[in-house]
Amino acid sequence: MITITIKGISKEAHRELKRRAVTHGRSLNTEAIAVLESSVRSMPVDTQALLARVRARRDTMKFKGRLLDITKLIRQDRDSR
Repeated sequence: MITITIKGISKEAHRELKRRAVTHGRSLNTEAIAVLESSVRSMPVDTQALLARVRARRDTMKFKGRLLDITKLIRQDRDSR
């Protein structure tokens, strides 16, 4: 196992890391390791490919309304009850 020391971390980053540790039920050290491992393993997202997949999926749907149209339909349904 390798040990590292992190120097010069801001108070805000330290506070947020502690908050995350509490939220996840981890120690500060374990949370720091999880954050570091997650960041070095994350894959860059090809936004153009993702948008193309979303658009292709949207085009297969029966209802082709916009979000505003969907919101209006939901409100109408709630009001009719």
